Amino acid sequence: MTQLEKAKKRELTPEMAYVAKQEGIDAKILAKNIASGLVAIPANKKHHNLKPIGVGGGLTVKVNANIGASPTDLSLKAELKKMDVAIEAKADAIMDLSISKNSADIDRIRKGIIEKCPLPLGTVPIYQAAIEAGGIDNMSIENYLKVYEKQAKEGVDFTTVHAGVTQAGLKLAQKRLIPVVSRGGSFLLRWMERNKKENLLYEYFSEILNIAREYDITISLGDGLRPGCISDSTDEAQIYELKVLAELAQQARERGVQVIIEGPGHIPLNEIQKNVQLEKDICQKAPFYVLGPLPIDTAVGYDHIACAIGGALAGYWGADFLCYVTPKEHIGLPNVDDVREGVVITKIAASIADLARGNKKTIAQSRAMSIARKEFDWEKMLEYAIDAQKFKQLIGKEPRLKKGGCSMCGDDFCALRVFDN
Repeated sequence: MTQLEKAKKRELTPEMAYVAKQEGIDAKILAKNIASGLVAIPANKKHHNLKPIGVGGGLTVKVNANIGASPTDLSLKAELKKMDVAIEAKADAIMDLSISKNSADIDRIRKGIIEKCPLPLGTVPIYQAAIEAGGIDNMSIENYLKVYEKQAKEGVDFTTVHAGVTQAGLKLAQKRLIPVVSRGGSFLLRWMERNKKENLLYEYFSEILNIAREYDITISLGDGLRPGCISDSTDEAQIYELKVLAELAQQARERGVQVIIEGPGHIPLNEIQKNVQLEKDICQKAPFYVLGPLPIDTAVGYDHIACAIGGALAGYWGADFLCYVTPKEHIGLPNVDDVREGVVITKIAASIADLARGNKKTIAQSRAMSIARKEFDWEKMLEYAIDAQKFKQLIGKEPRLKKGGCSMCGDDFCALRVFDN
């Protein structure tokens, strides 16, 4: 049985107990929320070294880091370094988005990552399905399911499935400034257009659920029609797809498969609350996984910061899972430093949201940091810093004064010294 099926029977699993302890909540309440589809624990039965996480209502906001090789760089060593850096920077999950002209490269890199990855690992199986079929136009459901099961057997915990991209959505996307920015979404739009058929993932969604249920894979229903620019935000195509995803999510729940809903994308700050509420209303409060969101199109080179601003607000309004963005967004393949910076910035956004939502653990950490600052306890400040490595580098460059203060004001003019109540 899956986590969802066991939760419906009020059975507590080791994964539920672990997540409940990490979150500081009652395991029975957690199980109830899993049974209701409000929370997902991505945990493939084959992923034996996994430290599970919970994603959804009543839990802390989680952060995903995308890694993965591209045809320009197929080094497993480089991807493992990115994974290690992402984990050190406190990412909660990893996605392998590797793509290559050779399917063997995709297998090699994914297997290498799974072997070393203690966090939930996600993939997008359609990438490899297109390669193994000999091209996007040649994909078949048989070929897709073969790839999906192969990845399932290896231990992938959650998979993005772009089953909501339909023929009706294709027509709506053609009205946009930028029709599609999702790689998986673009594969399916092209396949439908060339083959004059409905999306094979939509038509055969039940077969995908069979495999997901067998291995207890959480399906992340992909937003293949997410807006890729502010001009297309919250448009007909996006909302139409969201309604399709809601129907698919219900099918998955009925089959005992956990579900996460993916969301935008490029949307302005004033539409973030509306977008989160739409997802929660339409999809029965399913966990919401957002890419950013990016509230501006012109922050190239600083999209990770724009993403953090959008992500903090989305998290406050109820988004549950933030996919990081790096400084290389819209530019190229992130390197190790880009990955680290992207995770840290997005983790800050998640913590801002948790604090605003009243998470007791986050509030306690904030207070502990304040006490450490009041007492000039630099070691304690290091303990509570989100980016301890950066903090350590900075304090190592600045001389500590005799009374323990910093070089900004000196001992005589430090506000904490001038008025010490």
